[in-house]
Amino acid sequence: MEAIVALAFAFLVFPFSSPAQALSSNYYDHTCPQLESIIRSAVQKAMSNDKTVPAVLLRMHFHDCFIRGCDASVLLNSKGKNKAEKDGPPNISLHAFYVIDNAKKALESKCPGIVSCADILALAARDAVAMSGGPSWEVPKGRKDGRISLASETRQLPAPTFNISQLKQNFAQRGLSIKDLVALSGGHTLGFSHCSSFQNRIHNFNATLDVDPTMNPSFASKLRSVCPAHNKVKNAGSPLDSSNLIFDNAYYKLLLQGSSVFSSDQALLTTPKTKALVSKFANSQKAFEKAFVESMIKMSSLTGGQEIRLDCRVVR
Repeated sequence: MEAIVALAFAFLVFPFSSPAQALSSNYYDHTCPQLESIIRSAVQKAMSNDKTVPAVLLRMHFHDCFIRGCDASVLLNSKGKNKAEKDGPPNISLHAFYVIDNAKKALESKCPGIVSCADILALAARDAVAMSGGPSWEVPKGRKDGRISLASETRQLPAPTFNISQLKQNFAQRGLSIKDLVALSGGHTLGFSHCSSFQNRIHNFNATLDVDPTMNPSFASKLRSVCPAHNKVKNAGSPLDSSNLIFDNAYYKLLLQGSSVFSSDQALLTTPKTKALVSKFANSQKAFEKAFVESMIKMSSLTGGQEIRLDCRVVR
């Protein structure tokens, strides 16, 4: 997931609740049976107006779960001197918060005070993947919303400049395996990155080389043309794969060809185990989708909240 983060920091890890805590696929069957169709409708409507919505919702959910668990803390607004997660450097380019707001508003009119913002985001991310041609799955529900959101904690998110050791450590701290790391990285099949997140690979790579030698030369040249050394174009950047509006396994195929955008993508080829998984997913979309679904359920079961927010952007 795109992030702009300095590497030199100490990991701050907060305890997450047990993955099994109160989550169940039929959690709202009696209290809000229309839940899934209402959320799906909100995502569908947003997608019809903005093709970037699926990638943003998936990234929003990922960034939420990696800080204090999946507690919708990424949705909270900054207030007074408290700068919230959404205003931390890795989240500056997040948008489409209105999708969750619209779903919440519709749900409050049907079943007031019942559905958490964290569950809405988890379901919206699933719908975003499914509506982009990817798999669908049963999302365990029953998350609660958190009350704390700190921009400083966004330093815990995996950065696009991470090497494989840093990535493995970051995921392991959340109970996620090497397979989860490679499968969830496949979320980069959707989306776009600004130049700042991969500038390190295409300009002044090291003391002797300007460009990362692991990159396909023609791909590197293309990136350098849209992202010159002193880029002044605010929204300049690159899609994260060649079919960035479709959920498929092109990301892994491009990775094996030296045409990945982030250093953290390329890092997946630097150990035999992660490289074998990249090859497996490049050769089989079915294998990728199965692993992705399993890892999404595992990641989205990291819980950490305590309440049901009535407004997803504000604590009571």
